[in-house]
Amino acid sequence: MSFKKITIVGVGLIGGSVGLACKKNGIAESITGFGRTSAHLEKALELGAIDSYELELSQAVNNADLVLLSTPMGTIFEQLPHIIPHLKPGAVLTDVGSTKTRLIEAAEELMPQGVYFVGGHPIAGRESSGVEAALANLFCGAKTILTPTTATNNDALVRVKAFWEQIGSQVVLMDAEQHDRTLAVISHLPHMVAYALVNAVAELDNHDNQLIALSAGGFRDFTRIASSDAVMWRDICLSNSQAIAGVIDRFQQVLDRLKQHIKSGDAQGLQKEFEAARRVKQKL
Repeated sequence: MSFKKITIVGVGLIGGSVGLACKKNGIAESITGFGRTSAHLEKALELGAIDSYELELSQAVNNADLVLLSTPMGTIFEQLPHIIPHLKPGAVLTDVGSTKTRLIEAAEELMPQGVYFVGGHPIAGRESSGVEAALANLFCGAKTILTPTTATNNDALVRVKAFWEQIGSQVVLMDAEQHDRTLAVISHLPHMVAYALVNAVAELDNHDNQLIALSAGGFRDFTRIASSDAVMWRDICLSNSQAIAGVIDRFQQVLDRLKQHIKSGDAQGLQKEFEAARRVKQKL
């Protein structure tokens, strides 16, 4: 399955990787990019992630068969009213956002007859951001979650599913609320822990920054994701606040339990916690 014109709104790591993958696999006759600055889009053009670009959103999506939203969640909400009225009949709008429930509600409320929205989220990424970090094979073997609702057009769903499969992804269908609860646990919480750990260490550090300077591979590996895009993660937290707050509470309970074992000198309790975690990790 191919598209005559694909528009990528937000040509960063994910959007740029989609563009490169589409070019590699011959999925689109042309790929148009939209972004905030021409310098950024010129770089995407130079790297081959897009064939052309527009600085006006309405022009970028004009006559597109598939429009991919690949900006931070807050920006997507702002862009929807400026995109949907300019989509041609039969066009499919999809996204790569890390939260789904609120976005789907907003998109479906705005969708006119004959234009279709399919919520999507590729589980892929790198610690580096920007189109310079884009890879044509970023999605190969990775999972992409699609979140259809009772209002989702089946033909549009089939097309979006085929699109992700053609660039190497394994597609999973999931309810939007289940997606948000699941991602809060396996993705959003780890990022919150990494951000909190880095900030806690920084606050404990002395004026010579010796703690950070002396940190070894384990600390750096564990906190690698704290270098992820701050705006993107701000918007993820705000758009999935209830689920994320809930899993932070659960994590805090486990951390408090460990603290109590340590304070009371409970060697057996500590060993039990560590062995349980080790068994889970071995299954992974």
